[in-house]
Formats: sequence, structure tokens, C-alpha cells
Amino acid sequence: MTDFSFAMLPGIDSEELMWLQELTKNYSEENTRRFLSIYQGRRQDPQTILICSLIGLIGPAGIQRFLLKQIGMGILFLFTLGFCFIGTIVDAVNHRKLTWEYNKKEAIASAALLGLKDF
Repeated sequence: MTDFSFAMLPGIDSEELMWLQELTKNYSEENTRRFLSIYQGRRQDPQTILICSLIGLIGPAGIQRFLLKQIGMGILFLFTLGFCFIGTIVDAVNHRKLTWEYNKKEAIASAALLGLKDF
């Protein structure tokens, strides 16, 4: 399996690409393909998180937190109007970091689900 498979993920940056290559360097081609199929289903696109953060400025706040499986923070954002819009703006600015942290956890969970790596 080529590195091109990871590069086709929407919104992937060089840091995530290198991290995924390092994570899967000892996998067989079949295991890498299985990992990629699971990871693609769990991964969030940074642009989606940005758009959901910006929606919080004109509509319901906290959608991005629900997408990142941070239910408690999502409810808090919803009831406090995104901490009076300040938290929503901070999330919009830091959308790449929030998404990267989420995707990293999901990559580890995907590898563990396949039994490919002990973490």
C-alpha cells in the first residue's frame, strides 16, 4: 500500500500523514488497508469542524464538540451560547488542533480494534 492512500484523506496535513506512516510502517499491506478503512470512517475533517464552529456564531453552538465526541462540552456550549461566543471563536481558531487530537485517538483506537498494536 502506498503513502498515496493516506494522502487522499480529506484535510490531512503533513504532521498527520507522517504520524500515520509511522504508525503503520510495520503493518502488512492487508493490515494497512483494513486500518485505513476503519480510520476513514472514524476520522473527522478539519474543515467540517471549522464550519460547525462557525455555525455556532449564528445558530446552535457546540456542534463541533458533539462531532468530536465531547458530549459534556457540547451541552455546555449549547446552553451558554458557546460561552458567550468566546469559546466558539476559540474553537474556530483552534479547529486543526482539536481535530488532530481527536483523529490521533481514533487512529490508536482503530489500530487497537484490529489488534495491530498494543498501546
